[in-house]
Amino acid sequence: MRILLQTQPQAAEAPRYYQIQLQQDLLGGWTLTREWGQQGGRASLKREVFLERDDALAAFEHARDTQIKRGFRLMFSQGIDSPYS
Repeated sequence: MRILLQTQPQAAEAPRYYQIQLQQDLLGGWTLTREWGQQGGRASLKREVFLERDDALAAFEHARDTQIKRGFRLMFSQGIDSPYS
């Protein structure tokens, strides 16, 4: 599953984005990837590995909720029934 969040563009600045992706690896673990930055600029990337799906999903939801509280808006979601489920 993957979601893309973005801030409102300011007058002279490109919008900031935050992308969260959750994938199962070949050994049955789960990898949570977070990427953030300013569109057209530098980006940062962080990966976390989880053994259990429930732990990975909880971290995914926590990252999503944190960014929404910071003013990011949901722009795209893939692999989830609802962005807030």
